[in-house]
Amino acid sequence: MRLSTVFLLAIIFIGCASTKAPSNSIQRLDGTRIEADELTARIEELMDKAKVHGLAITIFNDREIAYSRAFGVKNMDTKELLRNDTVFYGASLSKAVSAVLFMKLVEEGVLDLDAPLVSYLKGPISTYTASREKAWHEDLTDLKDDPLHQKITARMSLSHTTGFPNWRWDEPDQKLRARFEPGSRYSYSGEGMTFLQVILERYTGRPLEDWMKEKIFEPYGMATSSYTWQPRFEANYCHGHDEKGQVLEKDKDNAARAPSTLETTPEDYARFLHTVLNRKGLKESSWNEMFSPQIRIRSKRQFLSPEPTTDNDDIQLSYGLGWGLLMTPHGRGAFKEGHGDGFEHYSILFPERGLGVAILTNSANGESIFKELLEVSISDVYTPWEWQDYIPYNR
Repeated sequence: MRLSTVFLLAIIFIGCASTKAPSNSIQRLDGTRIEADELTARIEELMDKAKVHGLAITIFNDREIAYSRAFGVKNMDTKELLRNDTVFYGASLSKAVSAVLFMKLVEEGVLDLDAPLVSYLKGPISTYTASREKAWHEDLTDLKDDPLHQKITARMSLSHTTGFPNWRWDEPDQKLRARFEPGSRYSYSGEGMTFLQVILERYTGRPLEDWMKEKIFEPYGMATSSYTWQPRFEANYCHGHDEKGQVLEKDKDNAARAPSTLETTPEDYARFLHTVLNRKGLKESSWNEMFSPQIRIRSKRQFLSPEPTTDNDDIQLSYGLGWGLLMTPHGRGAFKEGHGDGFEHYSILFPERGLGVAILTNSANGESIFKELLEVSISDVYTPWEWQDYIPYNR
């Protein structure tokens, strides 16, 4: 064969090889795959049907990002496009990030998971008042006549077993109190985590934001995250929207609260989840403790649902430390949701598979597509969507 013929055949071979694009598909829990283009089309279809105004999604395969994209708008009035570096109100995604901080402080001996929190301070905490109106969570004067709070530990605060309501505003008289013996059962509580935060801040003399910056944001590369609004966020943030697409006012004067005030971006939260999936930043024993069931959950719904049920026994629905837990044929799943002010989010990781997804939306309709989106994206049919009250848009 002449050299020119060999050269020509080589050119043809290389040309054919270059036209065959590498696989751009996403591995799902059940072993099937979905092409990125197909997933993109399905997401756009779901958003259109359910009138979800903006959404950002990140999917992990083999503990690395396999798909990441933003859809929709930051603000329905301006129609400015949402981006992966746009600042979102994180709502209760805050709790997952805060839990890693508290576990880091346990490792360093600042906190003990099982010591009564009141033992860190001198004098009754019922004398604590709010430093300003927005810091109402610092006011613990209601606990003067509540002896049960003296039994609360960091473990109880992180596993939602303090006995506190979600927020004091849920009580008929809007006063904070433990409603049952701490540690005895599950009841989702933002107040439980702020109780831990207030004691940490008083004990160490350092605010939550300082601890977060030193232990979480800087080490994890979360440069656009904070538990308080920052002027630098003004250039690129999104508003929440109600069910009809009306733009909701943005709260920029919130006090830092460990369970609820995280401002973050899809990119930053993905960096956080990447760290968690790769078990960096904490000792192996701490990760194991965090993702070990602390309390079994048998409530019909996540909130204000005292009636017991066995509906979720098949997935062994439980709470760990800062994360909800479930069991599947593919190993344990660790999830955290967020909801408030026109923002609805959900994330779930399957650490043994190195697989997971994070969904952030700036729409009060976001939760209505979570069931179908989880099934389509990673074949997650285990998330207890009825318990979470994620009612599909087409029901």
